[in-house]
This record gives sequence, C-alpha cells and structure tokens, in this order.
Amino acid sequence: MTTVGAQSSELVAPLISRALEVLAGRRIAVLTGAGVSTDSGIPDYRGDGAPRRTPMTLQDFMGDDAKRRRYWVGSHLGWRTFSTTRPNQGHHALAGLEAAGVVAGLVTQNVDGLHLRAGSRQVVELHGDMRGVTCLDCRTRFSREEVAVRLERDNPALALPGGVELGPDGDVMPESWENVTVPDCSVCAGILKPDVVFFGELVPAARTRAAEQVVDDAEALLVAGSSLAVNSGLRLVSRAHRRGAPIVIINRGATKGDRRADVKIDAGTTETLEALASALA
Repeated sequence: MTTVGAQSSELVAPLISRALEVLAGRRIAVLTGAGVSTDSGIPDYRGDGAPRRTPMTLQDFMGDDAKRRRYWVGSHLGWRTFSTTRPNQGHHALAGLEAAGVVAGLVTQNVDGLHLRAGSRQVVELHGDMRGVTCLDCRTRFSREEVAVRLERDNPALALPGGVELGPDGDVMPESWENVTVPDCSVCAGILKPDVVFFGELVPAARTRAAEQVVDDAEALLVAGSSLAVNSGLRLVSRAHRRGAPIVIINRGATKGDRRADVKIDAGTTETLEALASALA
C-alpha cells in the first residue's frame, strides 16, 4: 500500500498521481462517509473535534417513550437544518465523474441526501435517508414533510432555533422534549420511525444487495471520507479486495480498511476528489 500520514500538500501530490494510475481506465465504485459532508457544515462522529454524542439505538427508540420523544424533537430540528445545507465541491466532483461515465455507482453511509442534490443518480443510501418516515406496524410510508407538519401542529412551540449543533445523522440535542407529543401512524396509530438506520439496527437486505452490486459491477473502489468503523462499509471494502479490485482510500486519519488499500491519501476529501475528477473526467 502507498500511504503517508499527516500529509502536507507536497506529500499528497504524488499519492494523487499514484491513485490516478490505479483508477485510470477503470469503472469506479465509490463509497462515501461523513467526511465527504464536513465541508457542507455537517460534522463527523469520529473525526478530530467531533462532538461527543450518543446515537439513538433501535432498542431505546422502541422501548422508551421519553427517549423516543427526545429523538423526534432532535431529529425534527436536524431535518430542518439539513434542508438548508448545500452539496460541496466534493459532491459535485463525484456527480461529474458519474456523468462522464467514470463512476459506475455510489454507495453512501450518509443520510443527508447531498449526493442526490449534487446530481449523482446511481446512489445507494446504505443507512437510509431523511426524506421519509415509516410506520413500524403497518409499514405505511409518509413523506418527512407530511409528518413534520403534524409534529409542529401538535407542538406549536416547536420552532427551529438558530445555531443548533447538528449531528451527521440529522439529530440534534434539544433543550427540552418532556411535554412533546410525537406523531403516530395516521393509518393504524403505530410507531413512526424516520427512514434512517439506527445504531444496532441491520441494514435492509435489499439495500445491502444493491450496495454489493455497485461494488461488483465496478473495476475499482474509491472510498472517501469514511473511517470504515461501521461494518456495513468495511464489508464492501473486503468484498472488493477479495476479488482483486484496486482500492483507493481518502480520509483524514486511519481507517479500518487501510491494510486493504492500494493507495491511502490522508487528506481532505473535497480538494482530493476535485483533483482526481479533473484528471479522470
């Protein structure tokens, strides 16, 4: 593996050249994590300076009314903030590579929807998205906007304050939630859950297969902005490695996939993706 830690721009340049040698002429699958969205103002759970957070687990959401109320308030405030974020140049670089026929498909661990808003089309949102809500009892799916209208109607005091501390999963820590009325299913009165994968929850099998197909259909794998600490992403890297596909990883700091990488670039994703896209497109 070619790698240099804590890289300056002088050290990154030869690694970008090496990455271009590995990727050129190959159809590329892309796997992205929270590091791709930090330049859009969305923080990373694990990066330097990331806020200490305790993500919601499915067990807590299902079994504790108070924690479910807290999550719904925080998720609502986070969703409103997400709607104001914009794709950065890294998102646009990947969308441009897809349009040029270089990127065969993209798998993201992010729920912010920024790849789609940047113009990427072949996208598998591995951990779900913030656009929908599903009843856990009857499986009816609602738009997030529809549920948000009900939440604000039943809780008139719930308004988006300025300067909320946004999490990468769209959740924020609200100041108060004890008296909030959370929406239930308008069809069966069941429990509603945003369409994101909670910690401890399995990625739906169909979505896993779709992500695997993206990797299998490509000739190389580019990982951008993921520490690969979550097994759903690491398994895709292992899958590419087992069949001998070259792997390039861009991430600030070590990842669990570094030993499998042909090239590891320890640098910011936006500027690195822009450099790769300008040469590959």
